Amino acid sequence: MPVSVVRFNLVAPGASPAELGVRYRAALEMARYADERGVAVAQTEEHHGVENNWLPSPFAFAGAVLGATRRLAVTVSAAIGPLHDPLRLAEDIAVLDLLSGGRLVTVAGIGYRPEEYAWAGVDWKRRGRLQDELLDTLLKAWTGEEFEYRGRTVRVTPRPGSDPHPLLLVGGSSRAAARRAARFGLPFFPSAHLPELEAYYKERLVEYGTDGWTMMPGAETPLLHLAEDPDRAWAEYGGHFLHEARTYASWQSGDIRSAVKSGATTVGELREEGVYRILTPDECVAQELDNLVLHPLAGGMPVDEGWRSLRLFCDDVLPRLGG
Repeated sequence: MPVSVVRFNLVAPGASPAELGVRYRAALEMARYADERGVAVAQTEEHHGVENNWLPSPFAFAGAVLGATRRLAVTVSAAIGPLHDPLRLAEDIAVLDLLSGGRLVTVAGIGYRPEEYAWAGVDWKRRGRLQDELLDTLLKAWTGEEFEYRGRTVRVTPRPGSDPHPLLLVGGSSRAAARRAARFGLPFFPSAHLPELEAYYKERLVEYGTDGWTMMPGAETPLLHLAEDPDRAWAEYGGHFLHEARTYASWQSGDIRSAVKSGATTVGELREEGVYRILTPDECVAQELDNLVLHPLAGGMPVDEGWRSLRLFCDDVLPRLGG
């Protein structure tokens, strides 16, 4: 059975605080609904200072989703590691791990937007060293034992419930990210389908004498929306997908490899490209994808339309896939 995912980044161009509140609460209700119907994962992410209200606080949102659900995993993919205080992040993840019974999954990346580092007052050139410090600190902190941190002895409590620690993956699309994951003995999460990078990671595991595994997107991992009439949905709502695609494109330089990478400049081009797909339930089943990633509120999608998509996914697709 394919892995079912519902994705939330809460993008909403021009939304007022009141409108954002409606969307945030709708996302929680959607997560609860998805959980009750067997969706496996809720995925969220982190970006800062974005005019379209991109979610900046993934762990706060993850905590709310975990509190509203009972079974699904919540993946932060990805947290921008160097922008976080290592000790506070260790505490936050430990608390969420205990509250959720181990359902939080954290993918730690270093990001690809220098302006976010400038926003946070963090030196972009030190991002690799800061990421190393973050990962080292998290792993030491979660033992519950004292350790040396920036010249002083510290201990982080409470200890998380997961053994040996909450699920932590290293994300990225570079050899440096793969080396980092292998060096720390952590699983690797390539940001796109990159078999050659997975092979490089496995070679580094042997070199460092560590153990690990790869969670890699499939060759096709489109973002999905379900509709009974895709032509109508593209005509009415395609602009929301295009807004998100163009935002991503404006951030990603030529050497950034991502499962969500679009070169489209019009809704027609975006539809032809296939990174975003609006499908009927029958078409969704026929795709035979390994991962079904539903994006019900993409790019400021109206909440009512997001609900229509989610209900079609949960009620008309998942039952036919064994969900």
